[in-house]
Amino acid sequence: MESYIVETPVASLIFIFTLITSIYAFSNQGVLERFMLHPYSISRGGRIYTLLTSGMIHRDWMHLFFNMFTFSFFGFQLERILASISSWGHIQFALIYLLSLIISDVTTILKQKDNYHYYSLGASGAICGVLFSAILFQPTSYIGVFFIPIPAVIFGPLFLIYCVWAARASRDSINHDAHFYGAVVGVVVTVLLYPQVIGHFFSAVGQLVS
Repeated sequence: MESYIVETPVASLIFIFTLITSIYAFSNQGVLERFMLHPYSISRGGRIYTLLTSGMIHRDWMHLFFNMFTFSFFGFQLERILASISSWGHIQFALIYLLSLIISDVTTILKQKDNYHYYSLGASGAICGVLFSAILFQPTSYIGVFFIPIPAVIFGPLFLIYCVWAARASRDSINHDAHFYGAVVGVVVTVLLYPQVIGHFFSAVGQLVS
C-alpha cells in the first residue's frame, strides 16, 4: 500500500477519498442529496459545486465497486506512465481526471436543464477519461469484458458506439452521455498534453495487425 501511495499519490488519494465519501453517503441521505449533480439548479447558477461532488458519491455498492474496480486497473497504471514521461505527470493525471469528470457532465446539464427531477452521480465520466487515456498509451493491452479479453484498440470504439446507442435508447438510469464524453475528454486532454502519443498509438496498432 505504501508503494502505491508513493508512486501514484493522486490516484491513491482519489481512490481512498471516493471510497470514504461514497460509503458515508450510503447512510446519510442528506449528504447524498447535496452532492448529486442537479442540472436544473446548475443551469440557473446554483449548486455548481456538484460538478465535483457528484463524482465523490455512488448510487449503491455495485456502482461503487464497478467504478473503483475499473479505476484500480487503469488509474494507477496511467499515473505511473505519465510520471515516467514527465515530472508533471502526477498533476497531468489529476487534470485528466478532473476535466473528464467536469466536462462529461456538460451535455447532461444542457439536456436535463429543465428537468427538475433529474439527478446524476458517480465518477464514471472521469474514469472513462482515465481509461481512454490509458488506451492511447497501451492500445495493444487487453480489457476483460465478461471475462473475455478484448484488445483495447477494439474495445474503445465498441464502447463509444454502445454509449451512443444506450443514450438514445434510454432504457436504464445510467448516464451514458457522461461515459461517452468523459472518454472523449480523456483522449483530447491526453493528446494536448502528449501530441506524440498519436504516433505511438498508431505504431503499436500497426505492429498488432502486422
